[in-house]
Amino acid sequence: MTYAEAMAEVERILEKFRSEELSVDDLAADVKRATELVALCRKRLRKAEEDVRKALGEDD
Repeated sequence: MTYAEAMAEVERILEKFRSEELSVDDLAADVKRATELVALCRKRLRKAEEDVRKALGEDD
């Protein structure tokens, strides 16, 4: 899954929250899925930042 795909899915879940389309039964599963997707996005962002720093010759 790409970063863009993950963010799009997070947005769909958030829209369900906003529009109150989310049933109580689905709430826990969707919250878990959104948490997983956000973690994936953070990981991808950290990797991209690391790659940029390496390309620029910067060290942490």
